[in-house]
Amino acid sequence: MAEGVEREVGRTGQYRFGGAFYDEFLPNLQGLHGVRVYQEMSENDDVVGAVLFGIKMLIRQADWLIQPGGDTEADKAAADFVNSCMHDMQSSWTDTISEILSFLTYGWSAHEIVYKRRMGRSSNPILNSKHDDGLIGWRKLPIRGQDTLYQWEYNSNDELIGMTQNPAPSYKLITIPIDKLLLFRTESRKDSPEGRSILRNAYRSWAFKKRIQEIEGIGIERDLAGFPVLTAPPDVNVWDVKNPEMVQLKAACDRLIKNIRRDSMEGITIPSGWKLELLTSGSRRQFDTGAIIDRYDTRIAMTVLADFVLLGHQRTGSYSLASDKTELFILAIGTYLDSICEVFNNKAIPQLMDMNKKAFADITDYPRLYHGDIETQDITALGNYIKDMTGIGVLTPDEQLEDYVRRQASLPARVGR
Repeated sequence: MAEGVEREVGRTGQYRFGGAFYDEFLPNLQGLHGVRVYQEMSENDDVVGAVLFGIKMLIRQADWLIQPGGDTEADKAAADFVNSCMHDMQSSWTDTISEILSFLTYGWSAHEIVYKRRMGRSSNPILNSKHDDGLIGWRKLPIRGQDTLYQWEYNSNDELIGMTQNPAPSYKLITIPIDKLLLFRTESRKDSPEGRSILRNAYRSWAFKKRIQEIEGIGIERDLAGFPVLTAPPDVNVWDVKNPEMVQLKAACDRLIKNIRRDSMEGITIPSGWKLELLTSGSRRQFDTGAIIDRYDTRIAMTVLADFVLLGHQRTGSYSLASDKTELFILAIGTYLDSICEVFNNKAIPQLMDMNKKAFADITDYPRLYHGDIETQDITALGNYIKDMTGIGVLTPDEQLEDYVRRQASLPARVGR
């Protein structure tokens, strides 16, 4: 090999200063402020909430299985061990996946790997386990909240070496080495650890929609309650800015009319000579705010291929169209499941097996995590397909095929499985 060939020359070009990233061109979506915006979008918008809820429920129902790295008994034992670790943590595997899915909202999700020695049942949570084989397993994979990020730690070669937090309630800086972190991202751009939120393209539509809804609410309130007008007596000049008493009086009048509300506690007492009126508009607005909001709702759902959730609500669409859109949506969700599996297969499982190397020294390769189907198969179509394929000899009925069919049909597992 020629001298220097193995040396890295270029750089990724990350727009990074002091451990913070500025590749996002909107300051409103950078850093902690961006985290707050995405949190508001996910928790305070009905369409965004419906889309995220649909994604999470579909992913939570998927099966997560461990595939041996080979055909030997040692490979099967290693796969069984990893599977047992998945279901021997303080939090359930389903809850762990639920926390991991926050990377959809924020673009990334970091989880610290915490191990334990499996010493059987114990009142000590560090040792408590369903198993007493003395092996090292996962105690938990807790999230390190996106809103606790202080900065990312890099070395001089642009390599990520850790994450520094400033978490509540102590608000003390804590640096977690990258070897102890599982980092899940929606995508990788310039190898940024922060990925890209699936809500990013929806932000502009969401911001306009939010503002129009606020204006619409104020307008409805004013139309129903009336526009308050307070008229002073002829001898009271509230516009005399040189008279301190008049300035204070006008400020008090402004506060009064701004705080007028129509409810069960309404009522006001005013001095003689003053006049309070509620003016109402007798015409319709030029803009249909409902149609505008519906348009933005559609744009928001389209950004994540989930506009099918609006079919029927806006009196448009058909069953066949919804089916086509749903299939594309399911396909997109499958890529997120694949990315979760990749993180476990590339880091979490190899580290776990290396820590128990003596017990699994003879394995062919590391076990691998893979996910099942997100949606339920059409059992009739699946049955016809298997019948046709076995009839021409393409498929051979065996135990694996039977197990698969039983899972798809929600039938009990074979005895002994």
